[in-house]
Amino acid sequence: MNDDLTARARIRDAAIKLFTERGIEGASIRDIATEAGVSSGLIRHHFGSKEALREACDNYARDRMFQLSRELIDEQGLENVSIATVQPVSFPLQTYLVRSMMDGSETAAALFQQTVEYGEEWAKTHGVVTDDFRAWSAVITVMKLGVFVLRDQLEQSLDIDISTADGYARLTRAFVDIFSQPLLTPEQAANLRKDPS
Repeated sequence: MNDDLTARARIRDAAIKLFTERGIEGASIRDIATEAGVSSGLIRHHFGSKEALREACDNYARDRMFQLSRELIDEQGLENVSIATVQPVSFPLQTYLVRSMMDGSETAAALFQQTVEYGEEWAKTHGVVTDDFRAWSAVITVMKLGVFVLRDQLEQSLDIDISTADGYARLTRAFVDIFSQPLLTPEQAANLRKDPS
């Protein structure tokens, strides 16, 4: 039984890797089986179809990301979170989920909405100044995910692989620098908030 669970996890992890690299259309069951070191028949035994495997990967990645958020932010406190702790686990899941969103996954699209809702509630209870909490959360979510959509351009510009510990740390420090200081004066912000009508 434990061997079956281990094989199932290996299949899932191999599928996450190949779906991220190639998209769901570009990764065949045979490719995933080779990557996982199992037979194609074992994949069909555990998951039934490639679409069902993708759904299992989506659900796993979604649940694991929410678990990480609770563990690292809600339980430990953001001030105690280390990049070295977060990067090896979160980066593959983040890149997978963004690719899955781009491939039209309903589960990944629902995760985007859940993330926006979570961010909206967080903003309301953490002193964020805005007239539109939903827009604030949706835009900041897109900004963070956009890093993965434009990963090739970002890495070319920085001359570093953001999947490495050093690259991810550099990316995170840039986010910290952006989010920890205002980019506009209060007067500029007030002017830009004016209703155009």
